[in-house]
Formats: sequence, structure tokens, C-alpha cells
Amino acid sequence: MNTELVARARLFAFAAHKAVNQKRKYTGEDYFIHCQSVANIVSEVSKDPEMLAAALLHDTVEDTGITHEDILDEFGPGVAGLVSDLTDVSKPEDGNRAARKKLDREHTARAIPRSQTIKCADFMDNWDSIVENDAKFARTYFFEKMALLPCLKDADPILLGRVRARLRIYADRNGLDFAFILKKATE
Repeated sequence: MNTELVARARLFAFAAHKAVNQKRKYTGEDYFIHCQSVANIVSEVSKDPEMLAAALLHDTVEDTGITHEDILDEFGPGVAGLVSDLTDVSKPEDGNRAARKKLDREHTARAIPRSQTIKCADFMDNWDSIVENDAKFARTYFFEKMALLPCLKDADPILLGRVRARLRIYADRNGLDFAFILKKATE
């Protein structure tokens, strides 16, 4: 494994998020903790250094002053492509939240399996924090992720199974029909 690539990505992502003093919404922890957690989850199913680097860098373009070109220059086309797949394409001018999420889902549906796997890990790390700290938004997030689920069909089956399990547990606890909602999402 190219541990040097992963180490460089770790330092780069840490510095990028630190430069904008980004913190986790509910805990106030340095945002980089999330990036490292996503990489740790990915590492449970893959030792691919490009995937691990992209997991660490997955939010840098969205949340910091880093551009896709910066990622390409620093980490090459493999990592840059993965980060591009993981970066939301919607902009505020694209409409309301539902319209923007639809654009982002379409983008994710075209992503390669490695990117979809990282997307699952990102969901898993975000999910627990949201459910624990923001019940109202958790419901919105649940329906958004149920709509995203069919777009992740090529993700690692282990992580995809964990995502499905989290969503199913939430549905069961909240009196929601998981199978019906999933069927509607695939139509």
C-alpha cells in the first residue's frame, strides 16, 4: 500500500479544514475528525490508497478553499476523480433543497463503485451524529438517504449493508415502512 499517499492526504485535509476553522456541527470537534472517521470506515473494506486518500479529502472542495485542480496537482487523477465523484455538484442557484439533492443523487449514481463505497462511509459517520443530536433533521436526512440508496448499488456490499441496516432501524423505530419508501425511491 502507498502509505505515503495516504499520509500526505491526511496532512493536506487536516490543514485545509483547519485553515477555515471548520468544526463538527453538533460536537464542536475539529472537522478533520470526520474525515479520519470516514477513512477508518473505508479501511475496514479496502486498503486501496487512492480510496483512503479520497476519503480523507472528500469534503475539502466543498468546505474549504481547495479546488479540484489543487487535488489533481497534489494527488493525481485517481484521487482527484474520486474526490470529484464525492463532491456535490449542486449550487444554491439550482433551486430548493429537494432540487439540489436530486442533482447530487444523479451525480452519485454515475460515480464509480469506489466512490460509492466512500459515500457509504461518509453517510455512516454522519448518520449517528445527526440521529443522536437533531431528531427533526434526522427525518429529513432519512428520506434524502433513502432516495440516495438506489444510487449506491455498486458500493461495497458490506458498507452498503450497514447503511441499509441503519436506515431500516430508523424506519422501524419511527413507524416508517422501509420497503415501501425504498420502492418509491427506485421508481
